[in-house]
Amino acid sequence: MTNSNIPNGSSKAIEKKTHNGSGRRRKTADEHLLSTAPARELEFLHSDPWRVLRIMGEFVSGFDSLADLGPAVTIFGSARTKSDDPMYAAAVELGRRLGHAGFSIITGGGPGIMEAGNRGAREAGARSIGLNIELPFEQSTNPYVDESIEFHYFFARKTMFLKYALGYVIFPGGFGTMDEFFESLTLIQTGKMRNFPVVLFGTEFWGGLIEWIRNKMLVEGKISKSDLDLLLMTDSAEEACSFIVRATNEENWRAPMEEGSRQSMRDVWGRK
Repeated sequence: MTNSNIPNGSSKAIEKKTHNGSGRRRKTADEHLLSTAPARELEFLHSDPWRVLRIMGEFVSGFDSLADLGPAVTIFGSARTKSDDPMYAAAVELGRRLGHAGFSIITGGGPGIMEAGNRGAREAGARSIGLNIELPFEQSTNPYVDESIEFHYFFARKTMFLKYALGYVIFPGGFGTMDEFFESLTLIQTGKMRNFPVVLFGTEFWGGLIEWIRNKMLVEGKISKSDLDLLLMTDSAEEACSFIVRATNEENWRAPMEEGSRQSMRDVWGRK
């Protein structure tokens, strides 16, 4: 049956619009969206444009989950630290002290020092956050995390550590711990972050690194003396907590220390 309301030649026009050159019907955009794609068409999931959307989604998820977090401190350290290690006990104590002082605790959500920091927060009744990362082997969130956020990309996760913390406490750890430590100093030194206390916990572990920084970096002019004012090295949970509380309550207390480091950078680049 033909439709008498269709002008002569229109049916051929419609046919051209709904069929491709091979004579097969062309799917509409809505039909493509609502249909299940065969496996060969899923390769786009591994393309760079799709990764951009995935990265954006991780930032949106992190911002949305942590927007109301309030004052928080990020605790870093080795996932390999055992529960009978004195550093584990120290991290529990520090997490508890910071929790009682009104801070939430953020960690990477894993075992070792991360577990200890979350445990201290739990014991203090403070919010205990774990920012977990996808790894090529199975991993689980430690049992003391109240809120877990999953990330595929380290740089998105690192942004959340920095954005929602008022300071870092860095316990003995490996490459990842070193990464977080030096990145935080770089961001303070270059003025990307301000009034951000950094604590190295464990003088025996960190002492050799600090001596190397003094004897090599400083002596050879790679850093300035004021750069060393950006951090505190201690073995005391009480001192570490007091240092962060003071930096939070007295906004101008650390300003001269940080500004000295930034001025040395401006001098290097010839800017005032």
